[in-house]
Amino acid sequence: MEKLSYASESSASAWTTYLRQIDRVAPYLGELARWTDTLRHPKRALIVDIPLQMDDGTIRHFEGYRVQHNLSRGPGKGGIRYHPDVDLNEVMALSAWMTIKCAAVNLPYGGAKGGIRVDPFSLSEGELERLTRRYTSEIGIIIGPQKDIPAPDVGTNGKVMAWIMDTYSMNQGTTVTGVVTGKPVHLGGSLGREKATGRGVFITGREVAQRAGIGIEGSRVAVQGFGNVGSEAARLFAEAGARVVAIQDHSATLYNEAGIDLAALGDWQTRHRKIAGFAGAQEIDSEAFWEVPMDILIPAALEGQITLERAQKLRCRLVLEGANGPTYPEADDRLAERGVIVVPDVVCNAGGVTVSYFEWVQDMASFFWSEEEINLRMDRIMTEAMSSVWDKASEKACSLRTAAYIVACERILMARQDRGIYPG
Repeated sequence: MEKLSYASESSASAWTTYLRQIDRVAPYLGELARWTDTLRHPKRALIVDIPLQMDDGTIRHFEGYRVQHNLSRGPGKGGIRYHPDVDLNEVMALSAWMTIKCAAVNLPYGGAKGGIRVDPFSLSEGELERLTRRYTSEIGIIIGPQKDIPAPDVGTNGKVMAWIMDTYSMNQGTTVTGVVTGKPVHLGGSLGREKATGRGVFITGREVAQRAGIGIEGSRVAVQGFGNVGSEAARLFAEAGARVVAIQDHSATLYNEAGIDLAALGDWQTRHRKIAGFAGAQEIDSEAFWEVPMDILIPAALEGQITLERAQKLRCRLVLEGANGPTYPEADDRLAERGVIVVPDVVCNAGGVTVSYFEWVQDMASFFWSEEEINLRMDRIMTEAMSSVWDKASEKACSLRTAAYIVACERILMARQDRGIYPG
């Protein structure tokens, strides 16, 4: 379970960022543009009250959410976030980005997202389990393997998914493994799921670097966020010959021009649950992270990290968005002006939802694949998705982000158009 507490602007700006991205893509959609408002309105938003009896006998109330943004291409898909800053605007934005992400990678899903406004690290395991089970019972009316399939996100993990699956199954009267993904392998989870998002960041980064003439071997990489996504992406880049020179988490910013020993840092983090105090690198000021000499930046924390001011400082050639919505539109523009290539989140970090799709398929068939098979299938899907986006960017003379939105929105709105409106 990853704990992050980076400073960011209000969550309302996440939804605003998404709407601005839709405004930018609309002129490229031709006749489909008449359906664009479909993307500006979530299909369904559920707000639930979650009463919880604490270990000391007191009763506290927490607010939970589940938003289904668009279901034109299939059941909703998206994680559940436990974080003190979760609110409806943030969950709406995250669900919308899931709609775009699933379509950009051509998975048969719509977009959804959920969350509870809570610091999970302030709860005992028993309190966390009771919170999760009550939340599951409250949102159980709209989730299901053919309706909406949750997954882990910030503050949740495989154990939380197991509690959700069990609660939903008890209420249904039969075991329903396909109601969530990201479960433990022995409960119907998929091999390769935990590392999938970070692996996808590497795959898309590798493909774009090759097309842009950026050599990975010898390149300098900086990573914000050292959870499942950031640590796996960093490891794969290091294996490919890159030097990971800077890493930032909620506790510290580390810098070592010669390269950080990732195995040693991983061991330190496992023991101390933070990277602060690691002896193999120099601790620098958090804002200095954005001025470190680097070739590749991987923001793999929370949304709203690359502001206009930070975009002006960055000294890199390639940004790989491991997090959802880390770059503000004005920062996007500034990076483009400076010749920095941004691989957008909706493709770059889609490895997780891709392997979640594999997990769902395996659960439906009760037939499971090897990790090698899963990695090969993911590599093919991610490579094809990145190739489609790159070609669309070349065709339309636009950024990779706009190209990804064109590809995704064409697929979503074509489905919306062909399904029609019921009742007519």
